[in-house]
Amino acid sequence: SFDGGESWSTYHNQPTAQFYRVITDNHFPYRIYGAQQDNSTVRILHRSSGWGISERDWEPTAGGESGHIAPDPQDPDIVYGGSYGGYLTRYHHRSEEERVIDVWPDNPMGHGAEGMKYRFQWNFPIFFSPHDPNTLYAAGNRLFKTTNEGQSWEAISPDLTRNDPARLVSSGGPITQDNTSVEYYCTIFAALESPHEAGVIWCGSDDGLIHLTRDGGQTWANVTPPKKLLPEWTQINSLEAHPTEPGGLYVAATGYKSDDFRPYLYKTRDYGKTWEKIVNGIPGTHFTRVIRADPGRPGLLYAGTESGMYISFDDGGSWHSFQRNLPVVPVTDLAVKENDLIVATQGRSFWVMDDLTPLHQLSATVAAKPFWLFTPRSTYPLGGAELRDSRTRGQNPPSGVMVHYYFKSAPDSGAVSLKILDTSGKLIERYAGKPNKKKGESGLPLKAGMNRFVWDMHYPDAETFDGLILWFGGTEGPLAVPGQYQARLIVGSDSLAVPFEIKPDPRSSAGMEDLQAQFDYLMAIRDKLTETHRSIKQIREIRKQVQAVTGKLAEDQEGAEAIKISSKALLDQLEQIETTLYQTKNQSPQDPLNFPIRLNNKLSILSSLTSIGRFRPTDQAVAVQEELVAKIDPELAKLRNIIANDLPAFNQLVKAHEVPAVQISGE
Repeated sequence: SFDGGESWSTYHNQPTAQFYRVITDNHFPYRIYGAQQDNSTVRILHRSSGWGISERDWEPTAGGESGHIAPDPQDPDIVYGGSYGGYLTRYHHRSEEERVIDVWPDNPMGHGAEGMKYRFQWNFPIFFSPHDPNTLYAAGNRLFKTTNEGQSWEAISPDLTRNDPARLVSSGGPITQDNTSVEYYCTIFAALESPHEAGVIWCGSDDGLIHLTRDGGQTWANVTPPKKLLPEWTQINSLEAHPTEPGGLYVAATGYKSDDFRPYLYKTRDYGKTWEKIVNGIPGTHFTRVIRADPGRPGLLYAGTESGMYISFDDGGSWHSFQRNLPVVPVTDLAVKENDLIVATQGRSFWVMDDLTPLHQLSATVAAKPFWLFTPRSTYPLGGAELRDSRTRGQNPPSGVMVHYYFKSAPDSGAVSLKILDTSGKLIERYAGKPNKKKGESGLPLKAGMNRFVWDMHYPDAETFDGLILWFGGTEGPLAVPGQYQARLIVGSDSLAVPFEIKPDPRSSAGMEDLQAQFDYLMAIRDKLTETHRSIKQIREIRKQVQAVTGKLAEDQEGAEAIKISSKALLDQLEQIETTLYQTKNQSPQDPLNFPIRLNNKLSILSSLTSIGRFRPTDQAVAVQEELVAKIDPELAKLRNIIANDLPAFNQLVKAHEVPAVQISGE
C-alpha cells in the first residue's frame, strides 16, 4: 500500500522470500534449496522445460524456516534440514517419509542457553563430508557427526566457542521473556570440511572464534585472526575453502550486532597461521555476510553484503560493485554451481546469474582488444522459455548456446556478423549485425562492452511463403545433435573463432545413433518442405506474370485468342500442381478443419510430431514420409517440365506477337 492502507496491491507484485542460506544438489538440472523466514523450506529447479519456473517446479523439503539444508550427495531426493531448537529432519521426497533426527532432542523453548547441555543456534550448520557421502555433520557449540543417517551422533569437538556465561542468560525483559534459540549465543555459526583433505575441518563461531582440526576432530587449534585484524566477538558468518590450496580458507564476518557495520573479509593459505584482511573497495558501511570462490578461475571471488554484491578478480586485493540488475538487498548466501552464481537474499528471494564463463576468461588483455569472442560453456538441449509479464513465475535461463562477445567501442552494424559452423567448418547459420526488417531480423546486440547472443541450437527453418497456413505443421529447423561446433565473430576484415560443445541430455534414453537418425529425418523433411514451398512461390510468380500478359491483350489484337488459350492451359496445370501440394482455400488457422490439408501440411506435421522428444523416428513415421515424398516429387517434376518446356513455348508465342515474355526468378 502506498496510501496508508486505503488500497492494496496483490502480494504477487514481486518475490519477497527471506532466505537464510542457499545450497544446490546433484540433480539434473540442479535444484536450489533454502529456508525462508516465517515460511517453509523450499527446493526449486533452477530451470524448467516449460514457460518459466512455476509453482509445480518447487516444493517444501526437510527442516524448517531458519535452518541450513543438506541434500544427500548420492541421492538428492533425500534431504536433511534444520530449524530452531536443534530441530533436524531427514526427508525422503519419493516416499514422503520424514524422520526427526535431532542431535539432542531436548527442546529448549522458553529457556535461556545457560542450562542447555548443547547449544544450537537458530541457523545451525549442517553439511556432508566431501570425502564420505555417508558422513553428515551438525554444529551446536560442539561439532557432531553421524554416519548412519542420524540414528546416532558423535561429538568430535569440545566447546569451540568462548562459552561466556554472561552471554548465555535468558533473553527478554522483566515482563516478557523470548527464547526460541535465535537468541542463543556462543555457538558454531559456520563450518566446513576441506574438499582437499579428509578430516581437515574448520569451525567459526558467532562469538568470533575460528578453530581447525586436521585429524578429524581428535585435536583442535584456535586459529582466530589477531585482534588487530578481527575485533573480538565478531560473528563468523561464513567460511569458504580455497578451490585449489589445501591450507586455504576465506572468511566472512559481521559485527552488526555490536553496531559495527564495517566489512570483514579474510583469507589464509597456511591453515590459519597467518591471515590477511581483504576488504579494499567495499564501502565502510556495507557489512559482509558471505564470501565465495569461483572454482572456474583462480582469484575470482564473490562477496555478499547487507547492501548488495561485490566481485574481486585478484583474490580479494580489490573489490568492485557487482550489482547489475540485482535489487539492492541483503545478500545472505551465495553458491557457485555449474558456472552459475546463485544468490540468496533477505527479502527478494533467489536470484541466479547464468553463465559465469565470460568472467573466467576476462582479463586486462581482453579488455584492451577492440573486440573479443569468449568461448561458450558446454550447453545441454533442455528447452524452456520465459513467460513475459508473469509475476508468479521465475525466469528460465536462455535456452541455447550463450555466445558472449565484447566491443571496446560500439561497431558499425553493417561490418559485424556471427557465424555458427559445424565440426567440419560447414556453415549452419549466419547472423547479421544490421537489423533486417524485411526478414524480421533484429540484428546482433552491438553495444560497447559485453554483449550476449543466444543460438537456439536449431538449424535454419524451412523456407515458407506469404499467407502459409499449416495445421499443427512445423517448419522449424532440426535441433543440432550433440558434438563440437564453432562460433566465428567477423568485424570488418578481422575475425575470431572459438569452439563449443553441445552435450546430450543425461536424462535421455536416446543414444547418438538415435539422435543422428532423428536429425537426418527432420533435415530431409525440412529440405523437401523448402523445395515444395519454393515451387509454390514459383507457381505464383508465373501465374502473376501470365495473368499480367493476358490482361494487357486487346480483344482484337493479333494472336490474342491463341495466347489466352495457351495461358489457360498453362495456368490450369499450375493450379493442379499447387492445389495438390497446398490447400489454397485455407486463409485462417481454423480453415483446415473445413478444407482438407494437402501434402506439404502432412509432411510438416511429421516434422512437428517427430520433433517431440529426442527419439529415433518410428518405422511408420519413416513409411509415411516416404509415401508423402513419393507423391510430392512427381508434382515437382511436373513443374520443372512446365518451366523447361511449356513456359518457353508460351513465351515464344507471346514474343511472336510482341508481348513481353514471362520470366521466373533466377532467369
